[in-house]
Amino acid sequence: MAWPRVKLVVTADDFGYCPRRNEGIVEAFLAGAVTSVSLLVNGAAADSAAELARRHHIPTGLHANLSEGRPVGSALHGASSLLSPEGFFLGKMGFREAVAAGDVALPQVREELEAQLGRFRELLGRNPTHVDGHQHVHVLPGVCQVFAEVLQAHGVRFTRLPLERGVGGCTWLEAPARAFACSVERDARAAVGPFSGRGLRWTDAFVGLSTCGRHMSAHRVSGALAQALEASPTGHSLTAELMAHPGYPSVPPAGGCGEGPDAFSCSWERLHELRVLTAPTLRARLAQDGVELCALHDLDSKRSGEGIPGEATLVTFLEPSQL
Repeated sequence: MAWPRVKLVVTADDFGYCPRRNEGIVEAFLAGAVTSVSLLVNGAAADSAAELARRHHIPTGLHANLSEGRPVGSALHGASSLLSPEGFFLGKMGFREAVAAGDVALPQVREELEAQLGRFRELLGRNPTHVDGHQHVHVLPGVCQVFAEVLQAHGVRFTRLPLERGVGGCTWLEAPARAFACSVERDARAAVGPFSGRGLRWTDAFVGLSTCGRHMSAHRVSGALAQALEASPTGHSLTAELMAHPGYPSVPPAGGCGEGPDAFSCSWERLHELRVLTAPTLRARLAQDGVELCALHDLDSKRSGEGIPGEATLVTFLEPSQL
């Protein structure tokens, strides 16, 4: 197919999770395979991650975390709808279930997001380049509104909209993973209004739900981008984000966000992503397709209403991305 011109941001999530994750992410950045990172400020290795980001001038955003480990804000010292009786966040699915049941107090969400932004500024000495959500918590109903309000108040312009076109048809994903990806996509569609209403910006296209862990390959990354862009007019310049999780496997007990590292972080899948991202095959495939890697600050901003990807271009989107 004839691709449009594409600027691709490759974001490595979970920076600060453990020393070996940090090592792999920095390796990928120095190799030119990763162009942006998202920092877990409640991660066990957040301090060293921040030092590495400063040393290597890595564009760094906040990976807002409401689902794993211990909080940063005042909830740490008392009862909170965000926490279990043991004082930990409710987990990837537990937090979603609590939100759906109306059991999460949104003022407490706001307080924790404010605390994590404050901690980020303590670590890096500046605002994040962007804020996205660990396990996509930032697009959940109600949470997305608070998220957008907090980012606007703190002058953060960029976020992630995890809408991946065609993810429901990715048969290589196990049924639970495909169901989760589809639920994230539905939540992201509903978050467009709150995000755009607060002036947030994101890339025209997103990939990464279908290429996570063992499922990442040069062929699938290229295919996911093609799927996202297939209806775009030739000659129209577009932006895209690839979400990635590269790193070396965690070695317990080091790592995590207060509870130790999870099984996925200890598996070979993180290393697999690192190898795919840094191998010549993917870089050559992207270059062949005319894809230019860049960071968020390299993207040209558009005023609201300009370059709107509509039904005839990127049918995944319901409203403009404003990038």
